[in-house]
Amino acid sequence: MNAIVNQREILDRRKLLSKINRMFPLKTYQPAKREDLLSLVKKSFDNGFFEIEKRFGFNKNGLDVLKSNSFLVDQVIRVLFEVATTLAYPRGNPSTAEKISLVAVGGYGREELAPYSDIDIMFLHPYKKTPYIEQIVEFLLYFLWDLGLKVGHSTRSIDDCIRLSKNDLIIETSLLDSRWL
Repeated sequence: MNAIVNQREILDRRKLLSKINRMFPLKTYQPAKREDLLSLVKKSFDNGFFEIEKRFGFNKNGLDVLKSNSFLVDQVIRVLFEVATTLAYPRGNPSTAEKISLVAVGGYGREELAPYSDIDIMFLHPYKKTPYIEQIVEFLLYFLWDLGLKVGHSTRSIDDCIRLSKNDLIIETSLLDSRWL
């Protein structure tokens, strides 16, 4: 599949993060500004979605839409993850147990995200779910839901993935279609 042309016209992650950092000049998330943050991210998401629709109207390429939708959601999730880990719940030197990765799975993992489709993500942690990981997961999920996105999610350790994939073909397949965010 071809690369997305002019990705930053869909969503410029650096520009959005710059606006967010100006919103929180003390480098600390303030819950009182949650609605402002949500509004800013929602506007960026909606503008990106409109850009994808406009491109489809011009070139009628459905595969480009799938890839572009995946890109748009990737950028939103990456922005929110950065807000969660650097502003809301910063850890200067996280322990091994506090490390977390985001993984796109299923059709989203294949970069085949149809408009209005659910977004399947896995929160991957080393071995044991900690309160810090739970905070990050909750922060991200509530923002994604408030953006109006349908999210299918799991929070698993590496051992969980191996054990569960041995007994469940759906989990095994979704892991085969996974990619790091």
